[in-house]
Amino acid sequence: MLQEDSPPRLDIQDAPDGPVVRLLGAWTAANLTVPPVWAALTAQFKGLGGGAAAGKTGKAAGAVAGHWRLDEIEKLDYLGAQVLWQQWDHQWPAALQTTPEQREMLEAVEKFTVKLAPAPKASWFEPVRVLGSHLLSLFDHTKGLLRLLGQLLLDLGRLVKRPQQGPWRDLSGHLFHFGATALPITALVGFLIGVVLAYLISQQLRQFGADAFIVNILGISLIRELGPVLAAILIAGRSGSAITAQIGVMRVTEELDAMRVMGIARGFRLVMPRALALALVMPLISVWTTMAALLGGMLAAYVSMDVTFAYFMNALPAAVKVSNLGLASAKSVVFGLLIALVGCHYGLRVKPNTESLGQGTTASVVTSITVVILVDALFAVLFRSVGI
Repeated sequence: MLQEDSPPRLDIQDAPDGPVVRLLGAWTAANLTVPPVWAALTAQFKGLGGGAAAGKTGKAAGAVAGHWRLDEIEKLDYLGAQVLWQQWDHQWPAALQTTPEQREMLEAVEKFTVKLAPAPKASWFEPVRVLGSHLLSLFDHTKGLLRLLGQLLLDLGRLVKRPQQGPWRDLSGHLFHFGATALPITALVGFLIGVVLAYLISQQLRQFGADAFIVNILGISLIRELGPVLAAILIAGRSGSAITAQIGVMRVTEELDAMRVMGIARGFRLVMPRALALALVMPLISVWTTMAALLGGMLAAYVSMDVTFAYFMNALPAAVKVSNLGLASAKSVVFGLLIALVGCHYGLRVKPNTESLGQGTTASVVTSITVVILVDALFAVLFRSVGI
């Protein structure tokens, strides 16, 4: 029968010139990875006191104190040598007694082991550096969007001069994908938002006997604000991400490089058709979403407050001026243009790897929604006296 290896252990003896540490047992991976054995060995190392510095020996300065004897070890592999080298804090002991094979193994471990530098201490300047980094990144993205907007204006001028060269097939395809295919989801979400909003409003108005004012509240809120913003957010998550993913995949597959080699303008063939398509379909999707939300509001008002459809339709024109619809349509055009520009901006900045593609798509959606809300707030301030 094969004799089992004895577990690794330390035998520490005191001597006039310092402790003598004898290593016994089999210092191999099979033994060192046994939890009870490793726990006992760790306790012995802690009792030894670790690597205290003492003098200079050979190449190393401040070597580990004490006399270490490895010549009585039954077996030693590279994992055991690595454990000892870590315990010695990447330094040779002041006195070491080994066999030639063990010395060669320890020298190999010393050669290929890298001592990690300690983590830098946090500085008071670190928040300032992070803030500056974010501001520079914001400035870089803003500059890129302005450059993209300027190129779009130049491409529109080229299209006006030579309409026969325009990418009309791309434009029609984007109109279908961005507009027609988005109608079901925008109508469903708008309808549900209208139902929820009308039901919540009715609970408050009923307390004051002001049931008739639900038409005013729903009309102003849905036509002027919620309809365009809700449609823009849905399109930003649906079409804005698709724009970034499409252009990003072209970067990964090197189609953008091929277009540059062939002399095809990326702005004219990629950015302009998408920007025009979203600018054209966003007002229509906004009106469609608003109509669905009003239908849901009418249904909820009828169920909860007995406000008939006929009364709702007759009172709506008097409660909401036509200028609100014009303002909502104008906002939707700006929303669509910004969503397309943000999507193209992040798509063109994608690096040729899948991780960058995922990060760019996520950043595109978040940025588009943020820009839509900020621009809507700006419109609310600038046109606060219109339609009210």
